[in-house]
Amino acid sequence: MKYEVGDKITVLLTNEDGKVVEIMNEKMVMIEVKGVRFPAYMDQIDFPYFKMFTEKRVAEKKKIFIDQVQKEKATVKAKEGEGIVLSFLPVFSKDVFDDDVVEKFKIHLVNQTETAYNFTYNLMIGGESNFQLKNTIEPLADFYLHNVDFEELSDSPRFDFEFTLKEPDKRKAPFYEVSLKLKGKQIFKKIEEIQLKNEPTFGYLLFDNYPNKVDEEKVDLSSLGNAGYRVYDASKVKENLEPARTVVDLHIEKLTDSWKHLTNFEMLTLQLKAFEKYFELSVAHRQPLLTIIHGVGTGKLKDEIHDSLRLKKEVKSFVNQYNPQYGYGATEIYFQY
Repeated sequence: MKYEVGDKITVLLTNEDGKVVEIMNEKMVMIEVKGVRFPAYMDQIDFPYFKMFTEKRVAEKKKIFIDQVQKEKATVKAKEGEGIVLSFLPVFSKDVFDDDVVEKFKIHLVNQTETAYNFTYNLMIGGESNFQLKNTIEPLADFYLHNVDFEELSDSPRFDFEFTLKEPDKRKAPFYEVSLKLKGKQIFKKIEEIQLKNEPTFGYLLFDNYPNKVDEEKVDLSSLGNAGYRVYDASKVKENLEPARTVVDLHIEKLTDSWKHLTNFEMLTLQLKAFEKYFELSVAHRQPLLTIIHGVGTGKLKDEIHDSLRLKKEVKSFVNQYNPQYGYGATEIYFQY
């Protein structure tokens, strides 16, 4: 049985809170709302906490930017594991029924290594930057980032980080980027798990070990020339590149004549390869703008392209707005160099 007597519920039609007072049969329960009792089908009610995670907020989100803040005094602790962890501490409050509900989360960066890192942090909510921070986390220390309201985590937040070593090491990579994207249902499940285990926090591992530097393989160009290959001067490489386009149409019939036998996955793969090709050409030719026509359809191609653009440093901004020529089926990409 999904519900039990005493369970707190929300009436889906009126959005009012109440509680279950009697189980009538397999499909109906007796509920009480504001002192009034009446029967209701089980598909007409739901648990209130799940609704709070899944419903979208319409309130305007304000961007907060913190470039320089006073560094926290590091809290040195015993080594408990490996890597860098993003930790979530739920802060509870009481609802009208005197039950514990999550009001907000305190977000901490936990360094379980013996290495100090500089980091740049950016919280993306609803596709927009909501909070930015640059600072340093010391070895074996916790760093408090900020609070995030309970409701904001229902809007598929993405936590973006770029790490560099506080003490440069020529053997290590110059920087390391990592991104964590969460969904409301994942967070709801995590809260249930820590309540069952009586634990105060839950966390996600960002990385185990900071990567080593990748040495570029040196090629003997003279041997290539002697073998008949054409070797170009790097300073004149743009002269030998395929011309870039300012508008690229990714409709499958524009990319290949033999597309009818392809599966949806194969078509999407072909379209994404074409996007990456013309994106790289635009960057190589230092174009200020590129328009990608992806169509409307199910939105899968657009979503894949947008997810990719959010991770590219050359992108200053991009927008999918109404265009007289393409409707809502195109995205304009603006570059920064």
